[in-house]
Amino acid sequence: MASNFTHAIVRRPCRRVIEGITTNPQLGTPDYELALRQHDDYVGALQQAGVEVTVLPALDDYPDSVFVEDACVITPKGVVVDIPATPSRHDEAELMLPTLEEFFSADQIKRLTDPATLEGGDVMMVDDTYYVGHSRRTNQAGFDQFTAFLAEWGYATVQVPVGHILHLKTGGTYVEDGNLLVSGELKTSPAYRQGQFAHIFEVPDEEAYGADCVRINDKVVMAAGYPLVEAQLRAWGAVCGYDVITVDMSEYRKIDGSITCLSLRW
Repeated sequence: MASNFTHAIVRRPCRRVIEGITTNPQLGTPDYELALRQHDDYVGALQQAGVEVTVLPALDDYPDSVFVEDACVITPKGVVVDIPATPSRHDEAELMLPTLEEFFSADQIKRLTDPATLEGGDVMMVDDTYYVGHSRRTNQAGFDQFTAFLAEWGYATVQVPVGHILHLKTGGTYVEDGNLLVSGELKTSPAYRQGQFAHIFEVPDEEAYGADCVRINDKVVMAAGYPLVEAQLRAWGAVCGYDVITVDMSEYRKIDGSITCLSLRW
């Protein structure tokens, strides 16, 4: 099922992005000016994929607010406003509401309630089914409430245990046409072996970061510097009719950010 995206939302990184939450301090502190240039290139890639991009201003009090995907999950029928697990990020979802209300009617916006936590990085759309990571960031209550909302819209959910990585999509992404990238602990996930995926590419550990990418219309946007992943995507693209765009993500990798984190798409 080929995607048909027309819009995306991004938020400019604030100067405090260099203080963003990270599980990889050994990678060093991000360079703010370089992060800005990389963000510009990312927006350019989204535009190349044919979507209209709404660029929101930086939120100086929220170092991680550039990662807008964690604030909500947008489906073809509506949006679920999330509750990020980290207290410092709770307000990010609320601050996204005015923008969401420009595009969605009140009956299209659902909101999680305590004690639920859920972050969009744990949600992977596979046609009419949504795979949801049960992780440090998304709890059982979050999954249950999200499942109920999606059932109202006619969508199914599948829960996937996530033990060591940050989010479900940290460990791989679906690029449509039955093709799945998977890395690390998720290579052995039973949820991915139920026949919904025609082709599964197990990403070598040294290229695990490249497993997070996004299909937007006739493009796949991926992080630069992962040649084995890029080769596989280009091979699939030759059959499925898409091109690959690579963007440098070095500064976002330092704070646990990746390709899908930086935008909301529908």
